Amino acid sequence: MSKNPIRVTRSSMPPMEEYIQEIKPLWESHWLTNMGDYHQELERQLTKYLEVPNLSLFANGHMALELTLQAMHLSGEVITTPFTFASTTHAIVRNGLKPVFCDIDPKDFTIDAEKIKELINENTCAILPVHVYGHICNVEAIEAIARRHKLKVIYDAAHAFGETLRGAGVGSFGDASIFSFHATKVFHTIEGGASAYGQKALGEELYQLKNFGILSETAVEGVGSNAKMNEFQAAMGICNLRHFQEETQKRRTAFLRYRERLEGRRGIVLPKEQEGVTHNYGYFPVVFEESECGFSRDAVYDNLKAHNVYARKYFYPLTSDFACYHGRFDSSATPVARHISQRVLTLPLYAGLSRREVDRICRLVLATKQEV
Repeated sequence: MSKNPIRVTRSSMPPMEEYIQEIKPLWESHWLTNMGDYHQELERQLTKYLEVPNLSLFANGHMALELTLQAMHLSGEVITTPFTFASTTHAIVRNGLKPVFCDIDPKDFTIDAEKIKELINENTCAILPVHVYGHICNVEAIEAIARRHKLKVIYDAAHAFGETLRGAGVGSFGDASIFSFHATKVFHTIEGGASAYGQKALGEELYQLKNFGILSETAVEGVGSNAKMNEFQAAMGICNLRHFQEETQKRRTAFLRYRERLEGRRGIVLPKEQEGVTHNYGYFPVVFEESECGFSRDAVYDNLKAHNVYARKYFYPLTSDFACYHGRFDSSATPVARHISQRVLTLPLYAGLSRREVDRICRLVLATKQEV
């Protein structure tokens, strides 16, 4: 067994000297929070880089989503997907809204736009789709549905940083798009997030909500939270943005090597790159159809773990099956999502993952039937 574990991901970081040089002025200014120079500069850079009209930074991606929903003053039901991280569903529920779960497209695991229509009723106020593993949703169909029924569209774009669809930045779709800059993401600020949006009025609401409702030294006009990104986070983001393209290319090399080693294997379903999408190569999900390949997802997971390789059952369980929502939802209503959730495994993928390590992981995957 290898002494050095291979984790499902590893944070990309700039050279230490670069970050130290970047943050030196903080010791002179002593300005560490409350929308300082680094915060403002990162907002400017990301607005340009992501090709979005407006962008607000947050302490983390979840607060970006939760407060964006709050800023829209929604009430009623939100159509979303159960095939996502906990944050998506929790943000809806914590706003006093009811999630209505729509099934997913078996080809790319994003929300099935055709099935959204049958879930709309007089209580529906919004649609919250997720760009899963960097696969972009059917934004044209979703926009048409939302326009017809006068619904808000908020995209969870936590997996889609830096991606474009036919030349348009992924954050430019819908009424808002939420990004996560958690340390495990392709681009990170150690911890952080952002909301990209079209209407400036929404940004004014978001500013209040992330800063206790404070407008000036004496004016507090709303009941807000504290969700501000600090200067050390913003400085890390400024550094990491310089290296993003380089890091993405390294990820792409590992991604393509996985495809080369695993493609065409019976019962092993691999992700397909979408036409017109510039991919960020953030994840490598594999679906194991036990009836065809002869071994289960869980057997692969256990075999890899036994050899110090840590993959992730991502997303499992469905959010609709979480213990905290016991008795409220029925995952049999989303059979495709449930099927994929029980069979998908994301293999390790990060910029520093070597060809030799990818080959070793693939050998272990393919040897599962004999070893487990």
